Amino acid sequence: MSGRPMLEGYFRAGVAAASAWRCLPPLLPKGRPAGRTIVLGCGKAAAEMAAVVHRHGEGPVSGCVVTRHGHGTPHDTGAIAVIEAGHPVPDAASGEAGRRIRALAAEATAGDRVIFLISGGGSALLCDPLPGLSLEEKARITRHLVGSGIAIDRINLVRRHLSQVKGGRLAAAAAAAAAADDMHTFMISDVVGDDPAAVASGPSIAGPFMPETVLDILARSGWPTAPALAAAIRGAIPVPARAHPVHVVARAHDALNCIAASAAQDGWNVVRIGDELEGDAAQTGQAHARLAQDLAARGGRHLLLSGGELTVTVRAPGGRGGPNLEYLAGLMAHLPASAPIAALAGDTDGIDGTQDNAGGYFDAACRADMADCTAALAANRTHDLFAAFGGLVITGPTRTNVNDIRMIAIGACS
Repeated sequence: MSGRPMLEGYFRAGVAAASAWRCLPPLLPKGRPAGRTIVLGCGKAAAEMAAVVHRHGEGPVSGCVVTRHGHGTPHDTGAIAVIEAGHPVPDAASGEAGRRIRALAAEATAGDRVIFLISGGGSALLCDPLPGLSLEEKARITRHLVGSGIAIDRINLVRRHLSQVKGGRLAAAAAAAAAADDMHTFMISDVVGDDPAAVASGPSIAGPFMPETVLDILARSGWPTAPALAAAIRGAIPVPARAHPVHVVARAHDALNCIAASAAQDGWNVVRIGDELEGDAAQTGQAHARLAQDLAARGGRHLLLSGGELTVTVRAPGGRGGPNLEYLAGLMAHLPASAPIAALAGDTDGIDGTQDNAGGYFDAACRADMADCTAALAANRTHDLFAAFGGLVITGPTRTNVNDIRMIAIGACS
């Protein structure tokens, strides 16, 4: 097997290595609690994680989780309700989920077990704005920040300061159960560094309170901060950390390790160039083109493997395409057309940006030229570019989310 089937196979294997069904069951608490098990969750993997808990939980299990539209699970979640909501910009269902899940947390009593299921995407999906801040205004702020090219950890820091459920506030709402020492957080991490307080802006994990930094982020992004908004941000009281077991059950490192092992077994010289890369997607692709050409000049079969969260700066309204396609376009534009190189980059949740593709693929026979790549990047139209030559990779929702996977196969790969 070579070329596209090989790289798509590696990608799917990496995604499977980070699935809730593989990673979550061994870590769930054992034994039946005195009361109920209340499941509260958010993120693109939340529905699948809820199905796992329903399957393996003991005693009465109920609750509510919110996931992205189209990312619900085909598996039974029992009495755990699943709400589907908007991403990356919150919608009315996001607000409904925030209110409902916070209310369920407040119902917990001593003897209940509370399980938080957190994964990437939860920052938009679970939305309960501070008093005085409307859902519509929070959505406008989010839309502005997402299109500004700001790193996701900065965006999530802002979100945390605008919310009644982020930054540990959801766990604080379940204070009665916390006193019984039966509160647990399980996370599938999509953040560089895997900081639990950063995944979905940490609904169950208290994070640092930095109002002046948040106001500076908004100002630098060009958002006009009204006095009332500034006062709300400064007045959001930080939540004391609530100690309870926190498990990061899957991360990008797990997916990349799986791919590296499979590729090495297939005879590739695997070159890891960073599991936690950040920065502009197209510029990173250009830099990786130089690395790929250096390895091609040496001969042999090499697989450049990387992960992390790259960003896109929106230059043109109505653009179509996400960071993986922009990365590939930047890479493709700076490789000779005849280079014995194939590449695939994809988001492990199955959605790159806002379209229906996980990412894209190209090789010497299936690609675009430098002029078309440059034009597509300038117009943020990389989805159209890859669709034109058949380079879109479409997996559908994967129901997990552990950062992007990027592979460049060099030599005997077409």
